[in-house]
Amino acid sequence: MNFTRYKIAVVIPAYRTEKEIQTVLGGVPGFIRHIIVVDDASPDSSADLVAAAAKRDKRITLIRHAKNQGVGGAMATGFRKALELKSDIVIKVDGDGQMDPGYIPALIAPLIAGEADYAKGNRFRNFPALQKMPFIRRLGNLGLSFLTKAATGYWNIFDPTNGYFAIRAEILAQLPMDKLDKGYFFETSMLSRLYLLGACVQDVTMPARYGGETSNLSIRRVLFEFPFKLTRTLLRRVVLKYFIFDFSMTSIYLLTGIPLLLFGLIFGITKWIHYARLGIPAPTGTVILPTLSVILAIQILLSAVEIDLNAAPRKALSKPLV
Repeated sequence: MNFTRYKIAVVIPAYRTEKEIQTVLGGVPGFIRHIIVVDDASPDSSADLVAAAAKRDKRITLIRHAKNQGVGGAMATGFRKALELKSDIVIKVDGDGQMDPGYIPALIAPLIAGEADYAKGNRFRNFPALQKMPFIRRLGNLGLSFLTKAATGYWNIFDPTNGYFAIRAEILAQLPMDKLDKGYFFETSMLSRLYLLGACVQDVTMPARYGGETSNLSIRRVLFEFPFKLTRTLLRRVVLKYFIFDFSMTSIYLLTGIPLLLFGLIFGITKWIHYARLGIPAPTGTVILPTLSVILAIQILLSAVEIDLNAAPRKALSKPLV
């Protein structure tokens, strides 16, 4: 496929990447029309190295932040520039060298064909490469992937936190840049917004590359920040999807199942404490009522989950690029 006919932009957020940034820039394929590097107030020499590379490669545009805004803030700046340059497709490539530019053709192919609006890497389909992934990252990504799928509604994809992605420009233009998370929750916040647009997301199998780079994402941040943000994303999605934008059987199941579950748990626990203090067995009816409520609620909520599992957008909003 001749990719040179398309206006494709690569956005590279750069923070403490002085050891890898030149290699990353040198690996960007020749058919890429624009390379936008956003220096996020990096304290090292990343910006100077990019500026020097821009003199040799006219495709490179360097944007500097006076104050650190996080990866999401850097990407929002790069996105705006890419849209300003009238790009057809925008690709995110990190500046730390973990993402192999050689997979860019595979990443953009479904977008050009109109099969997807957003394509992202999936590191969990390549078993030999997966074995090389540090164990703590592998374990954390598995758990985080499941929670992210539940929160965003994209049950049909895996490795949803993968930051190597490409998006059609017309879909990107519909995203509220100022509302995207500015930190490491950025990819998840993008997926949650894409779901509400009805954008089709597709996985592209590719291995991750791990060298001597140090990740800026701390385990403490994941443990303390992500659960709250994922819960908020889930609640927001459910309210908007099933009670604001639409009202369906899932809405009825939720309105029925959640009160039943709460009633069964609260009533059952309250009565259990009450009769335990009295030192006498609870009446049969008092035991059966909350038990049946909880069982029925679980069955109803499972039906809601099953519908939600099949509700992920599977048809692209974008037309094939010609």
